[in-house]
Amino acid sequence: MTTLLELVRRHTESHAGRDGVAPTPIVGLSAVRATTPSGLLHAISHPLVCLVLQGSKHVTMGAQGFAFSAGDSLLITANVPTVSQITRASAAEPYLSLVLELDPAVIAELAVQMAGAQDAGGFPVRVDPTDAETADVALRLMRLLDRPSAIPVLHPPLVRELHYWLLAGRHGAAIRRLGWPDSHAQRIGRAVAILRRDFAKTLPVEKLAAVAGMSASSFHQHFRTVTSLSPLQFQKQLRLIEARRLMLSEDANASSAAFAVGYESVTQFTREYGRLFGMPPVQDTRAARERAREPVDF
Repeated sequence: MTTLLELVRRHTESHAGRDGVAPTPIVGLSAVRATTPSGLLHAISHPLVCLVLQGSKHVTMGAQGFAFSAGDSLLITANVPTVSQITRASAAEPYLSLVLELDPAVIAELAVQMAGAQDAGGFPVRVDPTDAETADVALRLMRLLDRPSAIPVLHPPLVRELHYWLLAGRHGAAIRRLGWPDSHAQRIGRAVAILRRDFAKTLPVEKLAAVAGMSASSFHQHFRTVTSLSPLQFQKQLRLIEARRLMLSEDANASSAAFAVGYESVTQFTREYGRLFGMPPVQDTRAARERAREPVDF
């Protein structure tokens, strides 16, 4: 019988882009492949679960770091900044993982039907062995890719079942917060969606607070609690991460990338880029390309 690892390997070999991500026709579901260890990858992640099937990875959020490998799952329960690095991957045994973005609407529906304690907080990044039930649903989702006509009918109940097993697991209370009606997490999520969509624009905090239905001071407090950043820091990281992508993936120069993401001063962009990524834009992109060309021995 075909395993989940084999299905993900086959899909990524055919569909992975330059960044190693292989989307699927199922909304929110993608696979990732890497044949060499990576440099440090900065991102502001959506709430998600990542099932690692081969290789290993390290993720840092704030002062805490998490190492995980085949058989582990990474769970992120908020929009938070992470720094990740694929630490074991080769052409013979690439890093392979399956990622599903969590759906607050599905969580809210299930939470009404499932008894469980509400979670007062907790760290938004967690790593644990993958439950057998979760892996089984993931396998059935990937099998659907060979039956495109069945996807619209059969994938919604499978995605719902996968959310069920996550909610039934040890971190169910933390996941349940994403679906609480009018919770702080949901209200901040509405502002985050605008920041993600319009990060290159000037977005007054009063406008974001109004979207969240909060006063400006309350919004600042709850935004930092949920995301670990202030709204301005969140927007700045979105801009810098996108600028780096433009330079690495589309060969944009530093000034054009800076203006594309909303900076008016290249000097300010260069200074803030160096603070986040550890070196100025030109040096960072050059180093990243050199790392990509280095042979890796295992």
